[in-house]
Amino acid sequence: MTDSNTTFSISVASGKGGVGKTNLALNLGFALHELGQTLVLLDADLGLANLDVLLGLSPDKNIQDLLGDTSAESVVVPLAKDGFVFLPSASGVAELVELDEDVQSLLLGKLDALFRQYDYLILDLGAGISPTVLSFAAMPQERIVVITPEPTSLTDSYALIKVLCTQHQIRNFQIIVNMAESEKEAKNAFTRLAQACEHFLNLPVNFLGMVHRDPMVTESVRHQVPLLKFAPNCQAARDIREIARKISERRNRLKDLIARSPILKSSV
Repeated sequence: MTDSNTTFSISVASGKGGVGKTNLALNLGFALHELGQTLVLLDADLGLANLDVLLGLSPDKNIQDLLGDTSAESVVVPLAKDGFVFLPSASGVAELVELDEDVQSLLLGKLDALFRQYDYLILDLGAGISPTVLSFAAMPQERIVVITPEPTSLTDSYALIKVLCTQHQIRNFQIIVNMAESEKEAKNAFTRLAQACEHFLNLPVNFLGMVHRDPMVTESVRHQVPLLKFAPNCQAARDIREIARKISERRNRLKDLIARSPILKSSV
């Protein structure tokens, strides 16, 4: 490993499914690319991949092929000109769901050089607190936890944060409230989660932003076209661009953190 890394790595996680995490990760990628950033989007929902479905793609290869002699460069799929690529995973492959540490090391060793070629690495994780999800959540420099105002989302997101904090010594969490009817509802949801983290874990979490509930999101999924391409001026798209702007500003402030490898475990 060298000390010259400039890739800002971010995992996008959630305590439960159905909160729009994958769609958000995808469109954050497009929003960052609009800002002139290069990035690789990794479908890290191993065994239950669905980013390819949102994109309307059927890749010939996926991350499973990296366990053989296939190179990372031959697996990536370009999503836009000038540096936005997608690294697909497999669906319905049980052995990918619970990778042991040796296999994880093999996989990430092949990917490290690829990741370092880009400004950003975004990992779309599976929902919940399985060992593989926790391991991938702990590796990047930053973590985004996607919640909705629903009580079950708040409860499960707190459980995810608690395990990462207590078992992996992770203390930096950025929260996005998705599918909110209003700014007030989003702030109330965040406050409830933040108060629980502060009270029980002595852990401050950061409000990164909100995305309004927007019918165009459902329509874009139905048409298998990313929201920022399908309805670029809708409210949810504007919200996502604002979050991307904050992420870009944060990247510029975290030079020391970014200097390390994009995929090493960290207690920062």
